[in-house]
Amino acid sequence: MATTAPVHPVDEVPPVRQLAAFGLQHVLAMYAGAVAVPLIVGGAMKLSPADLAYLITADLLVCGIATLIQCVGFWRFGVRLPIMQGCTFAAVSPMVLIGTTGGGLPAIYGSVIVAGLAIVLLAPVFGRLLRYFPPLVTGTVILVIGVSLLPVAGNWAAGGVGSADFGEPKNIGLAAFVLVVVLGVQRFAPVFLSRIAVLIGIVVGLAVAAPFGFTDFDGVGDADWVGISTPFHFGAPTFEASAVISMLVVALVTMTETTGDLIAVGELTGREVEPRGLSDGLRADGLSTVLGGVFNTFPYTAYAQNVGLVSMTRVRSRWVVATAGAILVLLGLLPKLGAVVAAVPAPVLGGAGLVMFGSVAASGLRTLARVDFKDNHNLTVVAVSVAMGTLPVGVPTIYAKFPDWFQTVMNSGISAGCVTAIALNLLFNHLPSQAVSAPKPVPLAPAGVERPAGQEAV
Repeated sequence: MATTAPVHPVDEVPPVRQLAAFGLQHVLAMYAGAVAVPLIVGGAMKLSPADLAYLITADLLVCGIATLIQCVGFWRFGVRLPIMQGCTFAAVSPMVLIGTTGGGLPAIYGSVIVAGLAIVLLAPVFGRLLRYFPPLVTGTVILVIGVSLLPVAGNWAAGGVGSADFGEPKNIGLAAFVLVVVLGVQRFAPVFLSRIAVLIGIVVGLAVAAPFGFTDFDGVGDADWVGISTPFHFGAPTFEASAVISMLVVALVTMTETTGDLIAVGELTGREVEPRGLSDGLRADGLSTVLGGVFNTFPYTAYAQNVGLVSMTRVRSRWVVATAGAILVLLGLLPKLGAVVAAVPAPVLGGAGLVMFGSVAASGLRTLARVDFKDNHNLTVVAVSVAMGTLPVGVPTIYAKFPDWFQTVMNSGISAGCVTAIALNLLFNHLPSQAVSAPKPVPLAPAGVERPAGQEAV
């Protein structure tokens, strides 16, 4: 009698009740970041409240579609891992510049469409670079991702950037309360409840916050019940050379960041990303970015926030994140539901974010534990890469005097750390060494025997 092959945890389909709870948890983890990009760009362009609301619902709709493409996949589009998609922050500065210097939204969308097509074309090239991402590089990148995200959680915990009561003890106290609830549920609750510890923490935090005036549901009453984003709502796209060039630089940055995120999720889920899978994931990014330009929103990339949730909950099913994508589509079509989710106070998200983003950094350390640091330069690779990755996080204005293209690459701690780790790994572990004590080539390991982490066969 033939035995059925076991289903990989990535492909498991949990019961509907769990799918809904796990999926909603992913939506809450990324919602604030998802709507931040249209708010920042639209605010800088002084758009009307109606146009801002339109940008947000369009963004949520395409976020959901992009997530479904990435998780479910079709043909050669989608890595088929639990990856949430959202607007990339790397594009914010260039888009604000394009939008406020005469080009407007049509010039932004024209450049976004070209960038998306470029990502689709370049995806196979990036796929062939996977051999330059051994555990030494991936562990460092995952660590930098986690450390780079922690200030986001800190700003939420303090009340949200720009809030009048930023840093008030009541905000920190609410965030700390949510953090304690998340940890308590994770430690003492049954297995199923421990896996939705973040969702429970957010719900309990919201319940506690409401009586104390932390929540504002006024936007729910003002929001429409149904809203559909139509192609080129703000006019036909225009293609200006300077705008297109700046967005192509952004495309290279987001491809680097997405590569790090895809490899991180592959490590966490036990399904390592192969060159073909990486190409398919990047190709999905490109398609989603093209859709963004058509449906009045922005470039899309894998969301590192949700990598932390996968790490913390150990729920590895891609169908959970696909469910989150479906929820985002609903939020994009039903603005009133989106307004309810938007009413979650920033300190509540901050308390949950601290443990999620910290989990990403801890996962990076776990990967680095497999790397051989004896009699080689691997420690230098990690040290300098982490330093370069955290520099723009700790000193956000350090590159303010540099050209725009340089700022686009280096102001993102994730891309700065990733580029540095790849370059130093090439320098120390791939180029021929002139030193007398140069390490000997690592022999090919027999089948079934794992080669020391961080080393490549020569």
